[in-house]
Amino acid sequence: MAEEKTLAEQKKPEDKPRNIWSGALKMVKGENTAKLVEDFTAEMTLVAEGLCEDQGKLRREVDQMMTEEDRRIQRLESRIDLAESALDEEKGNHDRDLTEMRNRLAALEKKAGREPVKEKRKNGNIIKDLTWLVGIAGASWIIVTILNKFF
Repeated sequence: MAEEKTLAEQKKPEDKPRNIWSGALKMVKGENTAKLVEDFTAEMTLVAEGLCEDQGKLRREVDQMMTEEDRRIQRLESRIDLAESALDEEKGNHDRDLTEMRNRLAALEKKAGREPVKEKRKNGNIIKDLTWLVGIAGASWIIVTILNKFF
C-alpha cells in the first residue's frame, strides 16, 4: 500500500517538487548513501570489467596483426634474398661469358696476325679527329666565301 501511495503521490504535479526535495534531503542526510555507493561500485565494476575485456581483445588483435606482419616481412626478405642471389649468379655468368668472348677474340686476332683492338681504336680515333678538322676547315672556307660575296 505504501508503494501505491508513492505512485499516487508522484502522479500529482504539485507533489513532484516535494518528492525531488525529499529525495535530495535523503541523499544529503545519508539515509541512502550506503545503497548508492554499493550501486555505484557495482556499476563501475561492470564498466571496468567491460573495458578490461575490450582492452584484452584489442591487445590480442594487435598481437595477431603484428605476427602476420612479421610473417609478411620475412617472406618479402626471403624473396629479396632469392632475387639478389639470382642476380649475383647471372652477373657472374655474364662476366664469365664476357671474359671468355674477350679471350676468344684475342686468340683469333693473334691467329690472324692483326694488331690488337685497342691499337686499332687509337688509329680510328686519329682518323676521326682528322676528318672533323677537315670538315671544320671546309665549312669555314664556305662561310668566308659566302660572306665575301655579300659584303
